[in-house]
Amino acid sequence: MRPPSTEPPRQPPGRIDVPPIALKWHEHFGVLNISLLLFLFAIVSSAGVLRGSGRDLDYLANIRGFLGTFFPPDLSVTGRTLIGLWETIQIAVMATAFAIVASVPIAIAGAQTLSPRWLVFITRLLMNGIRTVPSLIWALLAVAIVGPNPLAGVIGLTFYSVGYLGKFFSDAFESVDVEVARALRALGARTIQAFQYGLWPHAKPLVWSYSLWMLEYNIRSAAIVGIVGAGGVGLQLHTYQEYYQWDKFATVLLYMFLLVSALDLLGERVRKKIVRKAVATNPC
Repeated sequence: MRPPSTEPPRQPPGRIDVPPIALKWHEHFGVLNISLLLFLFAIVSSAGVLRGSGRDLDYLANIRGFLGTFFPPDLSVTGRTLIGLWETIQIAVMATAFAIVASVPIAIAGAQTLSPRWLVFITRLLMNGIRTVPSLIWALLAVAIVGPNPLAGVIGLTFYSVGYLGKFFSDAFESVDVEVARALRALGARTIQAFQYGLWPHAKPLVWSYSLWMLEYNIRSAAIVGIVGAGGVGLQLHTYQEYYQWDKFATVLLYMFLLVSALDLLGERVRKKIVRKAVATNPC
């Protein structure tokens, strides 16, 4: 047998071993790690909110007792509940439609790839201000202006939706390649034509996906804004809660659950078809 060779192994031709670069201790902390550390610090510093009332309560017994008042649901209010749910759907549909129309120009003004920096700053500040106000407060302001009716729900949810759809749409416009639109402009196309043929076909799947999500969200929100008089099934929830009629309250929740689940399944299928069609149309 030949004795083992003491020579270092030969490197394959063309291969150069690069020694690992020694990073300084602070270079290991990227944005992700720093964000994680800040979040962990926030968790530790927020642990104080887990304090209870200090009384010796049987939490499980309280939960069983409260949930026991919900069952069995009182299905005698089904007719009234279905009427309220239909009004809730109508409020959500109209609010989403108005919000989509209003959000497109706002999103264009808030997209960094389409608008000047000063306009982007002002527009995003406006959208942040809109999102700061909860939907229930928007509905309350609308009730104070137009009175307690479904129109107040439409107005309140429209304003609330614009804050989110404007942000989502602007992100969608920023995510697509604007070079096609710029090339069309260079060839003499008008601004609207460049947007219609160069930008919109690529952003459309995201826009419609976000719109469907907003519709699902508004149906849930429209069921809540009725508590302040903005129409929909929320008025029933408020009435049943005031009179401790939890079995009727449970019936409304049951039908809301069925409606939201059906919309979620339908919306998921529609979004998948939109994405598949977009990929097939624009494979690159």
